[in-house]
Amino acid sequence: MSSASEEPANKKRKMSSSSPERRKTIILPVDVTKVGTFDTKLQGNDLLDHLEITLDATTHDAQHVIAAAVQLRISDVPVAFPTETVYGLGADATRSEAVKGIYKAKGRPSDNPLIVHFASLQQLREVLQPGYPGSVNSDPIPAIYRPLIRKFWPGPLTIILPNASNSPLAPEVTAGLSTFGARVPRHPLALALISLSGRPIAAPSANASTKPSPTAAEHVAHDLEGKIDVIIDGGPCGVGVESTVVDGLSNPPIVLRPGGVGIEELRRCEGWGDVRVGYEDAAEKSGTPRAPGMKYRHYSPKARVVLFEAGSRLPGGEEMIGHCQQHSKIGLIRTKTWDFNAADGMTPIRRAAALAVAHTNGHHETSSGFAGMLHTLHKQHERLVITSHKIPTSAGDMAVLDIALGRNVADIARGVFAALRELDLAGVDAILVDGIDESDSSVAAAVMNRLRKAAEVRVGC
Repeated sequence: MSSASEEPANKKRKMSSSSPERRKTIILPVDVTKVGTFDTKLQGNDLLDHLEITLDATTHDAQHVIAAAVQLRISDVPVAFPTETVYGLGADATRSEAVKGIYKAKGRPSDNPLIVHFASLQQLREVLQPGYPGSVNSDPIPAIYRPLIRKFWPGPLTIILPNASNSPLAPEVTAGLSTFGARVPRHPLALALISLSGRPIAAPSANASTKPSPTAAEHVAHDLEGKIDVIIDGGPCGVGVESTVVDGLSNPPIVLRPGGVGIEELRRCEGWGDVRVGYEDAAEKSGTPRAPGMKYRHYSPKARVVLFEAGSRLPGGEEMIGHCQQHSKIGLIRTKTWDFNAADGMTPIRRAAALAVAHTNGHHETSSGFAGMLHTLHKQHERLVITSHKIPTSAGDMAVLDIALGRNVADIARGVFAALRELDLAGVDAILVDGIDESDSSVAAAVMNRLRKAAEVRVGC
């Protein structure tokens, strides 16, 4: 693999600030198909195949990845990059000052632990057991996790592991816990950055603390411009909600955070038949959280979020007024239940492309290993649409900005954070969300968990 020693390429988008104390944030666009070649090979009887990455350093795309890897190695300022779930804000997990840079940029509470991202099992084993001899016969990865690694890695699953007494991880990563969360992401750019930097990378979502998670580079820029130096723009994220976090060290095993892998999928794996739910949809109030997203309010835009639980009817204009403090502008996020027709008295007056989301025609990525990841490398992208309506009410016409995410749960997950952000940027007073049935799938449960944490008001619960 190329050495991480080159300077940033000239082709980049700059976002400078006139304020001298603010950093100059650069967005580096990267097309993963132009970075180089990705290939896999089997590793004997190991749990995961091996990913080989060969960068083409003659392309601007590869040069941008190299520049970001240099930043990760030598700087205390974190780097934003895409993963399959949401954009991450990464730093060298072995350097305290670099990890502190994550907390500073996000405004993140210091007792909220970070997930560490790895590019290979060898890299993970060297953290679990410093000086690891490289033999799978003395594997420091607990046996309970082996079925999960075979089935779900690389992918949206984080496992809780014991932190060695001589661990190379910075203490700020674990927030005082004796364990840490680890995962191997399912995104070639994330894997290239981690591999090229030669470091395990601590990375929470690349948003300001409490704000909706970023699923596109522009979301990162909105929150963190002037606070970080580099954003790798690899396009919109494919999953749209963060990884599932599981603790197999407890008996029975528990799910600490719902995400891209569901509890029913876990129960089909050896040793996980009795896995339990160990999280609350509301923020937990006290103690150090065992995993990210457990203690603090998350995913909230500036506008008031009103969540209508699955099956609730679309509110009429007068009811909408009650949720709109300024009586001026409402945002709607529609999914499976709400629909408009002429009888609603809602007349579309504007349709405008608003945001891009990854799209896979509703198919969930299930192929395991790095080889499976490469089979799903090429994704279509489609534009979501904001539709404006005027609704007559007793207080006069009300403006309603409407985003329809469709009925497919995977598409809802990919678009929900972006929809919250876009409606917030449009200046709505409140955002009314058409909830979905969390029993539909693991992703549906994750979406509703995030929406309940974001909501100030819940209707129909």
